[in-house]
Amino acid sequence: MPVQTLTPAPMMSQQQSTVRCASCGATLDDRTARATCPNCGGLLAVEHVAPRSTGAALRALFDERLGAASYRGLAAERSGVWRFRELVLPAARPEEIVSHPEGNTPLVARDAVASFAGVNGLRLKHEGHNPSASFKDRGMTAALTQARRIGARAVACASTGNTSASLAAYAAQAEIPAFVLVPEGRVSTGKLAQTLAYGAHMIRLRGDFDDCLELAREASERLGVYLVNSLNPFRVEGQKTIVLELLQQLGWESPDWIALPAGNLGNTAAFGKALREAHALGLIDRVPRLLAVQAAGAAPFAAGFSDDFATRRRVRAETAATAIRIGDPASWDRAVEAIRFTQGHVVAVSDAEIFAAKRVVDSCGVGCEPASAASVAGVRTLVERGIIGREERVVSVLTGHLLKDPDAALAARVAGGLGAEEPLTRDEALGHLERVLAASPAH
Repeated sequence: MPVQTLTPAPMMSQQQSTVRCASCGATLDDRTARATCPNCGGLLAVEHVAPRSTGAALRALFDERLGAASYRGLAAERSGVWRFRELVLPAARPEEIVSHPEGNTPLVARDAVASFAGVNGLRLKHEGHNPSASFKDRGMTAALTQARRIGARAVACASTGNTSASLAAYAAQAEIPAFVLVPEGRVSTGKLAQTLAYGAHMIRLRGDFDDCLELAREASERLGVYLVNSLNPFRVEGQKTIVLELLQQLGWESPDWIALPAGNLGNTAAFGKALREAHALGLIDRVPRLLAVQAAGAAPFAAGFSDDFATRRRVRAETAATAIRIGDPASWDRAVEAIRFTQGHVVAVSDAEIFAAKRVVDSCGVGCEPASAASVAGVRTLVERGIIGREERVVSVLTGHLLKDPDAALAARVAGGLGAEEPLTRDEALGHLERVLAASPAH
C-alpha cells in the first residue's frame, strides 16, 4: 500500500532538530540511522529548535488542527501524532511521513473504575484505540518516517508482541521489509496473528525479551538494519504525544497524576520529555506527577526507586502481564530523569492486583489487555498508602486493547463468574441464567 502523504503547504517547516547523546554529549543530525550513540553506546535524544509560537499561541495552533479540516485531510493531517509535528519531527517532509493515521484516542470516565481505584476524578486514556490496538503506533509512525527519510533497507525490533504488531503494520504501509524477534512461548496469539498477517518476518528466539533485544541490537550493528525498539529516539518523540493529546483533551489543565504501565520504560521516558517540553513552551503551567507501575515479578525499576536509583537493577522477569514482562529496561536512565523531574513515584503490583483491576475495567465496557490494567492497580495502591488523595485528578493510561490477549480476557471472564467453563445443555443454561439474575442487583 502506498504511503499516505500530504500536500506541502500545511506541513512545511524551517524548524530543525539535533540528536544528542545523553551520556557523552555527541551530536548527530536528524537524519541519523543510529538508535544509540556511535561513540559510547549511550541513549540518544532528539532536541528540537523551539517553534516560533509558544504558550497560548502554540495551544491555539494545536487546537486549530482539531477543526473540521482534520476530518477531511490525508492521513498525517488527521493524525493525533502529527498534529503536534513541531514537537515530533518538524523537518520531515510531507512525502516522508508514514501515517495510518494514529492517535486521537479517547479520554473516558467510568464510575466503577474510579470507585475501585479510590479516586473520584479518575480518567482513562485508552491507547488501545490506535490502528494496531496499542500505544506503539504513536512511536512507530515517527520511527518509520525516520526509516523512510534515511532510506533504511529493513527495520527490526525485539518484542513481547505489541511492538511487533505495530512495526509490521507500519513497515507494510511503508513497503520496507520488517524483522521481529519474539521470545518463544511468551507472546499472546492475538499479537502474533497481527504480526504475521501484516507480513513481517518473525523469528521466535529461545529466551526472554531481553535476549531478543540483545540480538536485535547486534543485528542492527552487523547488518545495518534500522532498529525501532523504544530506545530509538524517534519512537520517544511519537510516544510523547500521548501526554500532549491528553493535556489538550483536558483543556491544557494539568492533572495531578498520570499513571502508566512500565516495562521497557520507553513510555516513562517519553512522558517525562513531553511534560518537560510542554512546561518549557508554556503549554501548561504545572507539571503532573508520573506514576510508573510495574508487575511485581518484573519490577527492577520499582526496586531502583526504593533506593533513589542508586543501583541499576536487573531481574529475570515473570508475570502474566506479558507486555511488561521485561527484566532489564533499555530506557532506564531516561526514565529515572522523568521520575525525578516530575517528582513521580514507581510502584510494583502483583498479578492478582493487575487482574482485579482488569476485571473492573473490562466489566464497565472499556476493556484492556492485562498490562494496561497495571496503571489502575497502581493508583489504587498509592491511594491506600495515602500518597494519592481521593480528590486529586488522575489519568491512568491503558496501553493496549482487550483483544491483544484474548486468552487472558476469557480467563478473567470465567473467574468473575460471568461464564461457564464447559458448554451447557438447554436446561443447565436456563438455570445458570436464573442464578445470575437472582444475584444481580435490581435496577
